[in-house]
Amino acid sequence: MRARYGIPLGITAAGAAGLLYAAGFEARSFRLRRVTVPVLPSGMRPLRVLQVSDIHMVGGQRKKQRWLRSLAGLRPDFVINTGDNLSDPEAVPEVLDALGPLMEFPGAYVFGSNDYYGPTPRNPGRYLIEKLHGRHGLNGNPPVVGAVHNPWEDLRDGFDSAGWLNLTNTRGTLKTEGASVELTGLDDPHIKRDRYPEVAGGPSAAADFSMGVVHAPYLRALDSFSADGYPLILAGHTHGGQLCIPFYGALVTNCDLDTDRVKGLSTHTSEGRTAYLHVSAGCGTSRYTPVRFACPPEATLLTLVDRDQGGHR
Repeated sequence: MRARYGIPLGITAAGAAGLLYAAGFEARSFRLRRVTVPVLPSGMRPLRVLQVSDIHMVGGQRKKQRWLRSLAGLRPDFVINTGDNLSDPEAVPEVLDALGPLMEFPGAYVFGSNDYYGPTPRNPGRYLIEKLHGRHGLNGNPPVVGAVHNPWEDLRDGFDSAGWLNLTNTRGTLKTEGASVELTGLDDPHIKRDRYPEVAGGPSAAADFSMGVVHAPYLRALDSFSADGYPLILAGHTHGGQLCIPFYGALVTNCDLDTDRVKGLSTHTSEGRTAYLHVSAGCGTSRYTPVRFACPPEATLLTLVDRDQGGHR
């Protein structure tokens, strides 16, 4: 009898310990990733850009709120928020409070699907099935019936009143110590709200530097930005895979991006033009799957430097 049940009990105990770690520790083990990107025109001074993404705020997440407020101590030149701020329709005030110190700096934002709609319980195994069939979000799947509509307008108004640029299928320009930074944004491709023709045409000659911003790094968005000549694209959405296998990596990206580029800095090439791509693993999770494994929550401080320095780290 002992031999028959020894292995299942051991597996059960290991699984329970892993779940406790993933939910109780790693999902709250907030990190700052630092990346240097050689992307600026020759002679332009370095820029420090803080990217926050996939906050997925739920009411009462005090540790996450304190950590987000503490990021203002980095004193970035500007902040880019790549969306999915909410996982609770009542959490807009807490998002705005947590980001309040960062909103003292210039910034810009795009929204993700979870800013517009509340999350629904789903089997994590569905992500693997959708990957196999090439269906993600509204790209091949039917709309969710009875979706909860979040008060995204309140979130938008809070960001706008702080002076952050709304990059929903539009362009904007930030001024930082004499430098003109053009930002071109898309609404979320995951729910087919992206409208690249409305912003097509590539970087403006009047800007010192230009970059693309989108929540979900779908290939059609990356192809368009790269082919148009943007040297850098910032995105989020993937959660870095969220539940990863140590020494292997992510199993899914929740979009059509390959898992090799699920988080961090890489490149993307389209029509002979190559852009740097940075995908943030984000700092939150859906309220229904509040776990992370081998993929801690993060924000990223990107230091943009002269392209002649070459390489990246």
